[in-house]
Amino acid sequence: MLYLVATPIGNLGDITLRALDTLRAVDIIASEDTRKTGLLLKHFDIRKPQLAFHEHNEARAGARIMALLEEGKSVALVTEAGTPGISDPGFSLVRRALGAGVPVTMVPGPTALVMAVVLSGLPVHSFTYRGFPPHKPGPRRRFLEIDRASPHTLIFYESPHRLEALLADALQVYGDREAALAHELTKLHESVVRGKLSELLAGVRAQPPRGEYVVVIAGAGQPAD
Repeated sequence: MLYLVATPIGNLGDITLRALDTLRAVDIIASEDTRKTGLLLKHFDIRKPQLAFHEHNEARAGARIMALLEEGKSVALVTEAGTPGISDPGFSLVRRALGAGVPVTMVPGPTALVMAVVLSGLPVHSFTYRGFPPHKPGPRRRFLEIDRASPHTLIFYESPHRLEALLADALQVYGDREAALAHELTKLHESVVRGKLSELLAGVRAQPPRGEYVVVIAGAGQPAD
């Protein structure tokens, strides 16, 4: 059995009892970052062997994990933080397991995008998660253009050194829509800043950002209240 196990995105108190039970019960843990997972396991006094599984070894490690699963071993897949497969490794392994007839299940838990959209104050009845935009200006603007007319709330992940460029391009493509920046979610310095894209952009320019962000932008035609 392959278990996809969601882990805390910041606050260790957010781990579920079922996640702990699963990590204690499986034969091996496949980790995006074995060092960080090791700290999590140590905190909860869990002693299990780990196997590195990340974007740079996904094919090779995936083959090894499949061999273990086909031997009847149980494997838990965890990422650096949050839910496996959401802008983190996991999709390719799930596809391989399903294709081979290996049972796959999930232990749900923290996901930054859900927390961010709920706290944004923007409509949550229908939203589109777009992940990390392209790094370069041209591809990034074309990426944003796809959703220019979408009525759904839009959700993006972005790193601090590209946040200003994303907000500037979003302002150019979408106009001055309502938006929110969610930062350090579940951590000590958690913050959600809400306002027009132009206001958020000015704030980022005034105070350089640190850490990863979730950017939530109103859909086309969405009312401000």
